[in-house]
Amino acid sequence: MSWKPEVKIGSDPKWCANALVFATKEEAEASAKDLMYRWMAVTDYRAAESDHPVNYTYVDGAATRIKEHG
Repeated sequence: MSWKPEVKIGSDPKWCANALVFATKEEAEASAKDLMYRWMAVTDYRAAESDHPVNYTYVDGAATRIKEHG
């Protein structure tokens, strides 16, 4: 299981997500909270379970893309 940050924008009842996927709920929540502070229209944030592969890590207040091996 992985975690995606999600936010609500304005009065829209839908949760919105981007392409970031984290290994832990804490990382996804921190990323969503950071987005809330940078965007004026965000009214709520959360971490949602995901079945997508992890592609980011969140360390020291910054999301960093995990490099693919290949």
